[in-house]
Amino acid sequence: MEDQREALRKIITTLAVKNEEIQSFIYSLKQMLLNVEANSAKVQEDLEAEFQSLFSLLEELKEGMLMKIKQDRASRTYELQNQLAACTRALESSEELLETANQTLQATDSEDFPQAAKQIKDSVTMAPAFRLSLKAKVSDNMSHLMVDFAQERRMLQALKFLPVPSAPVIDLAESLVADNCVTLVWRMPDEDSKIDHYVLEYRRTNFEGPPRLKEDHPWMVVEGIRQTEYTLTTFMYRLDASTSHQNLRVDDLSVEWDAMGGKVQDIKAREKDGKGRTASPVNSPARGTPSPKRMPSGRGGRDRFTAESYTVLGDTLIDGGEHYWEVRYEPDSKAFGVGVAYRSLGRFEQLGKTAASWCLHINNWLQVSFTAKHANKAKVLDAPVPDCLGVHCDFHQGLLSFYNARTKQLLHTFKAKFTQPLLPAFTVWCGSFQVTTGLQVPSSVRCLQKRGSATSSSNTSLT
Repeated sequence: MEDQREALRKIITTLAVKNEEIQSFIYSLKQMLLNVEANSAKVQEDLEAEFQSLFSLLEELKEGMLMKIKQDRASRTYELQNQLAACTRALESSEELLETANQTLQATDSEDFPQAAKQIKDSVTMAPAFRLSLKAKVSDNMSHLMVDFAQERRMLQALKFLPVPSAPVIDLAESLVADNCVTLVWRMPDEDSKIDHYVLEYRRTNFEGPPRLKEDHPWMVVEGIRQTEYTLTTFMYRLDASTSHQNLRVDDLSVEWDAMGGKVQDIKAREKDGKGRTASPVNSPARGTPSPKRMPSGRGGRDRFTAESYTVLGDTLIDGGEHYWEVRYEPDSKAFGVGVAYRSLGRFEQLGKTAASWCLHINNWLQVSFTAKHANKAKVLDAPVPDCLGVHCDFHQGLLSFYNARTKQLLHTFKAKFTQPLLPAFTVWCGSFQVTTGLQVPSSVRCLQKRGSATSSSNTSLT
C-alpha cells in the first residue's frame, strides 16, 4: 500500500512539473504572439520609412539633374542666339556692300569710279563678315547629360531583407557570477563584420517572498552593446529632480547648490521630466530600460523638499537584497549628508532628524563635525573625513554601512528593522556632489560586513 502511495506521489510530482513546463510554454507562446504583432508593425513601419527615404533621395537627385539640364540648355541657347544675331548683322552688312559694289561697277562715270572703288575696298576690309568666326561656340550635343540607371535598377531589383545573423553562443567558462553582479560573455559561431551592436534581455526570477507569476517578471533590455561581454548589476538609479529642494540644481547623478533656485529650477525639472528616457539602439550607448521599482516623477503628487531641508532622493526603491553606491562631494561644501530615507520623509524634515531617515553628515560651517544621524540623535565619528563615501545597504539584514570609498575603511553601521522600502537620500548646502551607481558590492566590503556585524552593537543607540 505504501509503495503504491509513493509511486502515486512520484506520478503527481511528474505531472506537476510537466504542468508547470506546459504553463511556461503557453506563456511563451502568448508572449510570442504579442511580439509577432508588435515586431511586424515595427518592421512594416521601418520598411515604409526606408522606402520613403529612398523616394525622397531619388526625387532630390532628379530635381538636381533636371536643374543641371536646364542650366546647360539656357547657357547654350544664350551663346547660340548671340552668335546667330552677330551672323545676321554681318550678313545684312555684307549684302549692302555687295549691292553697292555692283552699282559702282555698272556706273558710266569714269571720273568717280576710282574713288568709289577705294571706298568699297576699305568697307569690305572692315566688314563684320570677315571678322566673324563661322564655327559654333557651343555644341548641340547633350550626351554628357544622359543617364543610364540600368546598374542601379539591377541593384534595386536585388534588394532583399537583411540577413539575420546567427545567434550568439554564451561562453559559460568566461562568464562570471560574483560580487552582486553577472558578467556575461558570448561569441559568434561565425564571423560577421556587419554586426553593429548587441541587445541583451534579462529578467529577475529570484524575488523574495511568495512565488510570482512569470507575467510579473518584467523583461529588462540593454541596447547598444558594442563588445561581446556585459556586466549586469542589481541596483542603478538616478536622482529624482522632482523631489529636490529648489536651491539644488540636479543633473542626472550630479547636484549643485544654487542660491538662486526658484523658477529656473522648476523649468529645468519640467523639461527633463518631459524628455523621457528613450533612445535609438543604433546610436546610443549601452543602457537599460527603467526599473519597475523606479518611482514616477512627482513622488505621487507630494511636494518637493523646502525650507532648510536641502534634500534630494533617488528614483528607485530598495525593498530587498544588497546594494552599494558611492558619492563624491566637494570638500568646500558647508554641509553634506548621504544616507537613506523612507519615501514618507516630510518636505520640511532634514536627513537624520527623524525616524524616517539615516545618514552620515559632514558640517564645515562654523564648527567642523563628522557625525552619524538618525531620529534626531547624532554620534561623532572618530575618523578622517573622506572625500568619497561608499554606502552599503543590506535591506533584509537591516544594515546600512558607510565606508571610505578609497580605503574601504568602515566608518559606521546602522542596525535597523526597515519597515518600508528605502530611497537613497542626499543633502547639500553651499556645495555639490556626484553619485556613482550600478556598482557591485566590493568583496572587501562584504567581508567587513560579515566580520563587523557582531561588533557594531555600539551603533545601536542610533537605530
